[in-house]
Order: sequence, then structure tokens, then C-alpha cells
Amino acid sequence: MGIKLDIETNTFSVIYSKRHPKTRVPVGLRRKGIKTKQEAKRVYDELVVQVDRKIREQIVPTWKSVIEDYISSLQVADITNTTRYNREKLLRYHTIQAWGSKHIDEITTDDIHRLLNDRLLGNAESHRKFFIKCVRGVFQFALEKQLINRNPTPMLKFKIKSKIKKVLNEDQILSLLKKAQDQEFQWYPHYSVALFTGLRNGELYALRWNQVNLEKRQILVNCSWSSKDGFKSTKSGDDRIVEIPMPLLPLLRELKLKSADSDFVLPRLSRWDRGEQAYDLRLFLRSNDLPEVRFHDLRASWATLLLDKDVPPAKVMAMGGWSDLKTMMIYMRKAGISIRNSTSVLDGLETHNVDGGKVVEFRSV
Repeated sequence: MGIKLDIETNTFSVIYSKRHPKTRVPVGLRRKGIKTKQEAKRVYDELVVQVDRKIREQIVPTWKSVIEDYISSLQVADITNTTRYNREKLLRYHTIQAWGSKHIDEITTDDIHRLLNDRLLGNAESHRKFFIKCVRGVFQFALEKQLINRNPTPMLKFKIKSKIKKVLNEDQILSLLKKAQDQEFQWYPHYSVALFTGLRNGELYALRWNQVNLEKRQILVNCSWSSKDGFKSTKSGDDRIVEIPMPLLPLLRELKLKSADSDFVLPRLSRWDRGEQAYDLRLFLRSNDLPEVRFHDLRASWATLLLDKDVPPAKVMAMGGWSDLKTMMIYMRKAGISIRNSTSVLDGLETHNVDGGKVVEFRSV
């Protein structure tokens, strides 16, 4: 036992050392100035625990340490900066406090369930699903580094509700554009192009005149923009063609004349640069007694309006850049496409007699 009495000071010194099982380098700790042998024995037991912990930390890192390495690995991963930022933010916010000091191999499936229920119980199912995806990614990273023997992330199913999105109807769209134009609101051109083309905010921001063909009435959507990634490809990664409606042509021609020194179709606004378009839209709608929607819902309003006017869903999908029919079904339900004419088979069943206010009853034969 590494306990030694120092005769000159009449105190004990304690030392404990142990070789690292892989590197064979000694890992040791020492304490001195201990007054009694009984206390020295207690200190010795503490050093044994501390040295074992230090060796274990060198072999099996903590969750926080693995998180840092995982986030560093994302820098060279084939993902956007926005996705990288969202993963890092979510992992740091939800897991560091709970698991930061735990060794990666100490975290169990029950721990993940507990954290999911304690911290994210009130969140949307899509957010909870993304959380599990991020956690699974960290453990998979640790598994590939041979830090753990298995990935403890549970295989959970999340029911993502396909809620009908809030949209503006035709009258509300016309009212919004008329009021914005009458008030010379700075966002009027942006609202018009969004509502007549269905482009996403980032696609509107990136839209240049070399993508617009006024003669053929077509817009080539092949670029987008985000604050994290800058200019990049569209959300799906595919290019698409959007037809320019006739009512939008006069505005585009006017914008073309006014933008002689700019490659961009829509005026650059400082509030747009700062991502405040949604706030300004809600404020404008509220002040003009119109339903409040998000900026992204202008795109949904465009899709719903086209479907309501019997434009084939396949054409709306192609122009809107949707590759998932499940997403398109949300707009179809909002426009009533999926149930339209469903009751036509009942048109001949007249049960109410308006003559004399009598009701004809169904009687069993």
C-alpha cells in the first residue's frame, strides 16, 4: 500500500499508481501532509477510485466529449450548414446538462426515453423525431469509433400529424395585394411574386433576372438562399419551371425597369436580410383585418388556390417542387379536392318537400 510516514513532519504521504491497460503508461495521484494513518488509508481508497476514473475517461470519453468530436465531424459531412447548426443546437440544449459528465457507454435506452419524456414531451412530434435522429447519429459515431458496443437509441415511431395548413383564400389574397399596393407597402412586390408563383422565401431571395423569361412566361427555380448556407440549390436539389401568371407580368416588367443596376428580381430590404419577413407580414395582416399567416403560408395559399381552380395536382407538385404526394395531400384536403363530387350519387334522393313545409319520411318496406 502506498502510504509512507514522513519522520521530519510526522505526517503521511499517499501515492497510488496504475498502468493504462492499452498504452501501459502509468497514471498516478499523490497526496501529502496527512496527519493520521487512519486518514491516510481513507485517502488511499479515494485515490484508487480517482485513478480508475481517469483511466476510464481516457478509454471511454464522456458524452460531452463525444458531442464535441461528433460536431467537428459534421464540418466535413455532406449536409447543409443549416442542418449542421440545428443538430448542434438541439444536442447541446437538450443533452449536455443531463448527460454531459456521463461516460458514453453508461447512457442507456431508458435514459433516452426519460430525457425524451422529461424535456420534449410538449414538443411537436416532428421535433421529437428529429431529436431521436440526432441522438442516434451521435451513438452511431461512437459505435464506429469503437467507443461502445451497441447503439442504445430506441427505435421509436412518431405519428406526424398532417394538419391542414392555414392559408388565405382567393378573396383574402386579392384584398392583401390591393391593400399592400394602395398603401405602397415595401413588401408588396414580394407578396405578389410569392402568391403568384409559390416560391419559397429563400427562392424568392435568390431569384435573379437570368432565371426569368417574360416572353415565355416562365421562371427557372434553380437556386435558394439561407442565412447559414448562403446561396445554394433548392430544398429538393432539383431545378423546376414555374409558369408566370398573366396578372403578375405587369409587376415583373415594372420591376425589370427599376432594377437596372441589380441582378435580383425583388428589391433588397434590410428587414428581409435579417429574416423579419414573417413578422412584418403578420403585422400587416393584423392591421388590415386579414387572417394572420406565416410568410411560408403564402406558398400554401398559392397551391391551394390552384387546386381549388381544378389545376391537376401533378402540375402543382411540379411547379411547387414537391416530390412527396403525402405533402400535396395536405393542400388537396384544404381545397376539398379529395372529397369534391363525393356526394353527387345522392343528388336524386329528395327527402324534403318544400311545398307546404312537409317532410317526407323514409319508411321501411
